[in-house]
Formats: sequence, structure tokens, C-alpha cells
Amino acid sequence: MRGRVRIGDDQVVELAEMFRLMSDPTRLKIILACLDAPAAVGEMAERLGISASLVSHHLRLLRAARLLQADRRGRQVFYAVQDDHVRSMLSDMVDHVAEVDAETETGG
Repeated sequence: MRGRVRIGDDQVVELAEMFRLMSDPTRLKIILACLDAPAAVGEMAERLGISASLVSHHLRLLRAARLLQADRRGRQVFYAVQDDHVRSMLSDMVDHVAEVDAETETGG
């Protein structure tokens, strides 16, 4: 078990803001869409069934919180989760939810 990590009040506020942003289902879907491979706005909008302008609005907030990074390739911008800490935490939580669902289905 890891020792307790002590962070300052400013960092606690920043961390709380990250979790607040991820608590919105649409924003979480956007982050998850960028977890395995970079994705463009149009691709995410189509996949999630929302407008490109709404995706762009959410992306602006997620980039400001450093949850996603942008990479311009020609005329398109691709977004990805590039921070290993964020990627690991989200992957672990997705696995956790899938594990709980599997246990529920099997009666475990």
C-alpha cells in the first residue's frame, strides 16, 4: 500500500475540478473515445450522436484541465489522453465497472 500523498490546497481544488469535469457523462464518453487512439471532433460527434459544436465545447474544458491533449494534423485536430496517470486511472475504473457488471451477471 502506498504512503499517503500530501498535496496543497490548490492541487486539491485542481483535482476536484478534474473529477467534476469527468462526472458529466458526455464529457466522460469523450475522454473514453480518446483513450485508445486519437480522435477528431467529427468522429466523436458521430460516434456519440451529438453536435460537433457541443463536442468542441466539452473539449475546450477537458483540454484546459489537462485531461486531453490536441495534435494538429493538417486541417484536422486529433485529441488523445496522453498522460499516463489519467490513462491508467480511467482504464482501471473501466475494468472495475466491467468486473462488477460481470459478477452481477454471473450471480457472483
